[in-house]
Amino acid sequence: MTLDPQVATFLQALPDKTSGGPEPTLEEIRLAAVQSALQTAGEPFPVHGVEDRVIPGPGGPLPVRIYTPADEEGLPALIYLHGGGWVIGSLETHDQVCRSLANLAHCVVIAVDYRLAPEHPFPAALEDCYAAAVWVVEHAETLHIDSKRLAIGGDSAGGNLAAAVTLMAREMGAPHFVFQVLIYPVTDHPESGSASYREFEVGYSLTKHDMLWYCEQYLPDPSQWQNPYVVPLHAPDLSGLPPALVLTAGYDPVRDDGKRYADRLQEAGVPVQYRCYEGMIHSFFRMFTVFDKTMEAHREVAEALKVVFEREA
Repeated sequence: MTLDPQVATFLQALPDKTSGGPEPTLEEIRLAAVQSALQTAGEPFPVHGVEDRVIPGPGGPLPVRIYTPADEEGLPALIYLHGGGWVIGSLETHDQVCRSLANLAHCVVIAVDYRLAPEHPFPAALEDCYAAAVWVVEHAETLHIDSKRLAIGGDSAGGNLAAAVTLMAREMGAPHFVFQVLIYPVTDHPESGSASYREFEVGYSLTKHDMLWYCEQYLPDPSQWQNPYVVPLHAPDLSGLPPALVLTAGYDPVRDDGKRYADRLQEAGVPVQYRCYEGMIHSFFRMFTVFDKTMEAHREVAEALKVVFEREA
């Protein structure tokens, strides 16, 4: 496995995290995340329709953003959950991701602006995401979608939430998802002892220290870190879950989280497609102006979705 030359150039330009100085505030961290995401996403891809709505959520009004690729009835749909460690992501950080997937997969994409930690620790984000999925099914007609062709996906913490929502939906008996897309998902705790956390603890943008900090914000109570809705890899039974596409990055601390979860799904009889983008790092899926592999990954996700949607039509 060799580091992609574009990744090597990107990493060389990053500021040294160990250089000292005052710790940024949470607001500064979130603002920097939006600025970085917009810079690496490029000019927004044109989409037929983009609409912001506010729906009822378990903690109050819940913003969603709906991307429609064409003026058609009965389109399939993808619920997309942004990454950001449950702390810093937003509709804005992943706007380009959703635009791309809507166009390439020719499906309606519903992005969920779930509540963030530490102000709203677990299970707030998961409750919001599940409630949004239920809302999408209940309002399928007004959204002009086919609720029988509904997928869910997300990257990083969003991949964690997508996996957890499928577990919750299985237990509750609804909604029914025909597919799940997990992009370098977090499925275990950083202290799990996986090889990727040891090999890429520092030096590859996302660090183990970063992940530990995110986890502390999301779930301050260590006793809860065996809860399958927090760490899906700890679910005793993964059977009956939707078919999955799991993508990971080779130089990523959470790489092994995704691989182990894909293996567990397959062992439980769930159809799984797995691919590791070997030269890539965490967050590459939203860095359109930086890495050529970003669009390759988007095309792979879109093709997998289209195959499933066409099969279920």
